[in-house]
Amino acid sequence: MAVYTQLDDDAAKRLIARYAVGELISFKGIAEGVSNTNYLATTSTVAAQDGAAIERKFILTVYESRTDVADLPFFLGLLDHLAARGCPVPRTIHDSSGKLQTVAEGKPAALIEFLPGVSVSHPSPAQARAVGEALAHVHLAAADFPGTRANGLGLAQWGELLRACGPEGLDAIHPELGTLVKREMATLERRWPTDLPRGVVHADLFPDNVLMLGDTVSGLIDFYFACTDITAYDVAVTHAAWCFSSDGRHFDADLSAALLAGYGGVRDLSDAERAALPLLARGAAMRFLSTRAYDWLNTPAGALVTRKDPMAFARRLEFYANPANAAIFAA
Repeated sequence: MAVYTQLDDDAAKRLIARYAVGELISFKGIAEGVSNTNYLATTSTVAAQDGAAIERKFILTVYESRTDVADLPFFLGLLDHLAARGCPVPRTIHDSSGKLQTVAEGKPAALIEFLPGVSVSHPSPAQARAVGEALAHVHLAAADFPGTRANGLGLAQWGELLRACGPEGLDAIHPELGTLVKREMATLERRWPTDLPRGVVHADLFPDNVLMLGDTVSGLIDFYFACTDITAYDVAVTHAAWCFSSDGRHFDADLSAALLAGYGGVRDLSDAERAALPLLARGAAMRFLSTRAYDWLNTPAGALVTRKDPMAFARRLEFYANPANAAIFAA
């Protein structure tokens, strides 16, 4: 259960009353998620034309200690910017004074549009293609977004997290993990590109951050890792997230081809970006390996957060590091 901040009925009604969204009729905590508290709020308004009641749904997010308050204008402003350009992202609901964020129980909070759809655990090629297209539209739409945010989980931070794990800690996870990490980090630090196109990226577009209605993307959500970085790196992150079984043991070539074709059909990848994708994918795998390994070793027993197996991304990393697999990114 990821409801860290409890709001009773009276507190919820007072909070929702700050917005012109109607009368609150239901308010319940959402168990999914690990970093912030989320509630599903349902309101009712009366249609001006015929007096019929109209129900609307919203997500109230209360930001806990892991979220830097200073980043909220970037995250929330980005949602508004992308939604205004037709991207399937939830709009931030402004309060009656026009503010993007509010306060709930002394913590920053925001009300965000609820989007329909379900997250898929076993995507089809058609769904992977749709995700590639949606990601490309986000990259194009964000090109004139004025905000910037450094990637707090970039190459330097991977190294810091892995050094904090130590060779002994990594080998405790798997006897060969320390050797793999040492070899791959040396390659990434030596070869990481600095001259590729950059822009605002989602940086965490896993299937659970995409809502689908059939083969259509109805929502891209959870932009709380969004930042300014190499645009093709975001493609690599999405590829690593979508094109393997959850344990990283099985690569799905059909999902890979569909996702890359969907992206390329909307935004062309340059020859330099295509050539860099095998290395960027190794970086994407290392990013999630590093955070999972650190959490695996440092999450206390009994914590609310369920540890995720870092070896799922170690296996992806080995796949991407194999020169024989570089051809999957060719045009």
